[in-house]
Amino acid sequence: QVQVVESGGGSGKPGGSLRLACAVFGNTFSIFTMSWYRQAPGKQRELVATITTSEETHFADSVKGRFTISRDNAKKTMYMDMNSLKPEDTAVYYCYARDTMFGYEYWGQGTQVTVSS
Repeated sequence: QVQVVESGGGSGKPGGSLRLACAVFGNTFSIFTMSWYRQAPGKQRELVATITTSEETHFADSVKGRFTISRDNAKKTMYMDMNSLKPEDTAVYYCYARDTMFGYEYWGQGTQVTVSS
């Protein structure tokens, strides 16, 4: 049974920083392509950032240059550092893991990020 568990998030001020973490339990972490999605109230869920098994990274235009993503395979954890926060970054952030061997997909429960002054 694979579990995806997010941590971090919370409240931040415009221009500030927050860090999200996502741990995967129950399988070999290194085989997962990992992503962060977010969903703001009244909006569709959108892809924010991805890190592949070879550590290639991809970002949505809205966060490019402000967010970074990394992974620590030994700790089975992915991180996203959110810098230069904007109020429009306010959303529930979801961790997504895709097993590159069999294509199975897993979602975390979501963590709230609120950016306000």
